[in-house]
Amino acid sequence: QVQLVESGGGLVQAGGSLRLSCAASGSIFRLNLMAWHRQAPGKQRELVAVITSGGTANDADSVNGRFTISRDNAKNTVNLQINSLKPDDTAVYYCKMVTSGGDYWGQGTQVTVSS
Repeated sequence: QVQLVESGGGLVQAGGSLRLSCAASGSIFRLNLMAWHRQAPGKQRELVAVITSGGTANDADSVNGRFTISRDNAKNTVNLQINSLKPDDTAVYYCKMVTSGGDYWGQGTQVTVSS
């Protein structure tokens, strides 16, 4: 069973930065694609960044290059660096592991950006 635990969220002023982390249990982390999603109040959950098992990363057009996803397979962690934060970035951020047997989600970490 895979468990994902996010951390690093908090309250930050607009223009600031945050680094979110997601720690995965188990031995299959290095084999699978990882992603970060977010869900703002009253909105659907949206994908913001993905990274393959080999480290190829992509972020969503909507974040305009402000988000950088990375992974450390030796530590079973995936990170999301968020720069130039905006109030519209306020959301719960979730990490996800995509496996052949289905997707696993963390419990989320709240990011709140004040103007």
